[in-house]
Amino acid sequence: VGHLQQRTDAQNIDIMNLAGFCRNCLSKWYMAAADERGIEMNYDEAREVIYGMPYDDWKVKHQEKASPEQQQKFEDTKPLHAKISGH
Repeated sequence: VGHLQQRTDAQNIDIMNLAGFCRNCLSKWYMAAADERGIEMNYDEAREVIYGMPYDDWKVKHQEKASPEQQQKFEDTKPLHAKISGH
């Protein structure tokens, strides 16, 4: 997680297109793991753990607009994306 917090140049869509999951997926898995341990956590709190700051702040500082090519690859690779129970 610390590595992804430092690699703000690695855009979520690129990670998703290559690996089939991204920071948002990690946030959902983190929230599910907390729930399994009886720890109450909402999605925004989980994203703050993964991103190292509030998600809206991260988006303003680091998220770039996805290119048409990135968006097309995202659609093409959707069948390979992580399936997250309940999300």
